Amino acid sequence: MGYLNVIPVVDSTDLRAYTRLLFSDVEALELMIERGMIEEGITRIGAEQELCLIDSSFRPSPMAEELLEDLNDDHFTTELAKFNLEVNLDPLELKSGCFSELHKALKRAINDCRQSAIKWNSSPLLTGILPTIRSSDLRMDFMSPRQRYWALNQAIQHIRNGPQEFHIQGTDELFTRHDSVMFESCNTSFQVHYQIGATNFSKGYNWAQAIAGPILAAVTNSPLFMGKRLWRETRIALFQQATDTRGYQEELRKTKPRVIFGDNWLLNDLTELIKQDISSYRPLVIRKGLENGMEQLQKGDIPKLKAYSLFNGTIYRWNRPCYGITEGVPHLRIENRYLPSGPTILDEMSNAAFWLGLMHLVPDSPLDESLWDFSEAKANFLRAARHGMNTKMTWINGKSYEAKDLLLQELLPLAKEGLHKASLDQSEVDKYLGVLEDRVKSGQTGSTWILQSFNQLLKHMPEDSAALGLTEVMLKRQQGKEPIHQWLPLRPSEVSDGAHHYQRVDQIMSKKLYTVDEEDVIDLVPNIMKWNQIRHMLVENRLGELVGLITMGRLGQYYAEHAQQNPAVMVKDVMIKDVVTVSPETETLEALRIMSEKKIGCLPVLNQHQKLVGIVTDKDFLRIADSYLSQDRSDETQSSE
Repeated sequence: MGYLNVIPVVDSTDLRAYTRLLFSDVEALELMIERGMIEEGITRIGAEQELCLIDSSFRPSPMAEELLEDLNDDHFTTELAKFNLEVNLDPLELKSGCFSELHKALKRAINDCRQSAIKWNSSPLLTGILPTIRSSDLRMDFMSPRQRYWALNQAIQHIRNGPQEFHIQGTDELFTRHDSVMFESCNTSFQVHYQIGATNFSKGYNWAQAIAGPILAAVTNSPLFMGKRLWRETRIALFQQATDTRGYQEELRKTKPRVIFGDNWLLNDLTELIKQDISSYRPLVIRKGLENGMEQLQKGDIPKLKAYSLFNGTIYRWNRPCYGITEGVPHLRIENRYLPSGPTILDEMSNAAFWLGLMHLVPDSPLDESLWDFSEAKANFLRAARHGMNTKMTWINGKSYEAKDLLLQELLPLAKEGLHKASLDQSEVDKYLGVLEDRVKSGQTGSTWILQSFNQLLKHMPEDSAALGLTEVMLKRQQGKEPIHQWLPLRPSEVSDGAHHYQRVDQIMSKKLYTVDEEDVIDLVPNIMKWNQIRHMLVENRLGELVGLITMGRLGQYYAEHAQQNPAVMVKDVMIKDVVTVSPETETLEALRIMSEKKIGCLPVLNQHQKLVGIVTDKDFLRIADSYLSQDRSDETQSSE
């Protein structure tokens, strides 16, 4: 959906005109396939690198527009959020030396971005989901100032008619809601393209679907989102929910989400997929003044099929079919959209080589669609997204494999065969597939390293500081030469203990909350306090609204004045009703000033919807002071040595 001047569908006349152009494009494509006009006999590859920009505090840096102006390079373009960029690499023919050339081009682009970002105290980071993203980074003022993004958001919000709910269950549970498509911007990927002729398109597309699950298991790199340990590749669930326009009734009618894997093998040509999509989805955005595909074809021109391309850009298949024109000749491509960004450029290149090697087996792939149920391929994909290599998969021979064994015994030999078929040098095959093979043997993907590191940091610091520390070390390691399977376990001593760890209340507050209802019996409070070793009890009403607070001092005063227990006394009879609160974005120093001036020992934290999300106590400030003092002692010891 690369067009800038698109508009949401609001006028039925415009929609009818656009729909006729869409039909015309499908008819033109059918005719081009029938006449043999689609390029055959040459295989080109390409890649799109999405990345995050982070500032010196390792948080999202909304400086994309400034970087684009400074870079002044057409290979770089915007993404949905101001803290994302995309690099479009030039296509190459799949032949000897192509991966080395693509690798050099990607390294050069990332280095150019890094050098430019320094001017804005920022850095590019390759990661499937940035660990330090918070809901406050997903406001509309962080959306890129491009009409196509605002039009897409307006269209989706019009259909939803309310905030979108997100629910993803993993080790932890994410349950939240958001009122824009900005959650989509949390996902960054390394998208790889494989050109394929019309003759073998259906065979190639089905093979791409068959191998998606085991490949995804080997490349996962997105296990964290907003401090929650979710799926091994959380992007799969998050992206679907971020763009989902369905309500309850649509789900009952089996309406498809816009992010899809698919439901069946492709039986005919590409137009079968296009017709399925047009039948299942209404256009979200349109563009006026598009050419009529059939009219262009009848004049002897090669149609650009812009109406179809625009529509196709709003249907997010994990293996997306694409139409393009190179040097005046139309071609078809399959775009792999499930490979995550990172952990390193070398890892990304090994992932690409693995997929492209397997794809180049077409039409000689071992898949026989009549003997393998499509639901098995889809189940493999979802299992891989949830569990990575820690799962079993069914392969086309009907045999059940551990994901690791399937990759090593079946797919890696096939990928090597495919790259040899493309006449790649043995050294190039060994380099890139060797990295993937060693990763699979070690079991250490990006997601396993991230989870182990995050869990280790949580033993020593709060959740937010752990996310910051993790991102800091990821950036350092990424700039080295070692691929992910060679990364050593993260040590807490690698994490700097800077002031950026404690700038805002949401970085130091406790999210583990104990609350009572205002109509609960008062004797419940001291027991909960004693059992959980807390000194402040938050009080809510039946609507989940904060209505009061009971401190240890207030409780002691009550029992001192009432020697005999009264079972009729409720929490609301004792609680402090005038409660001072702060927001998650409140600066930590401001919270400390409020507590000092008000002579209070805690501050409940309410979000923009006035819902309770945390609490800051004097113990939190003591913990920060202890952390700084410990760091000072460590620095003094190192300097004396």
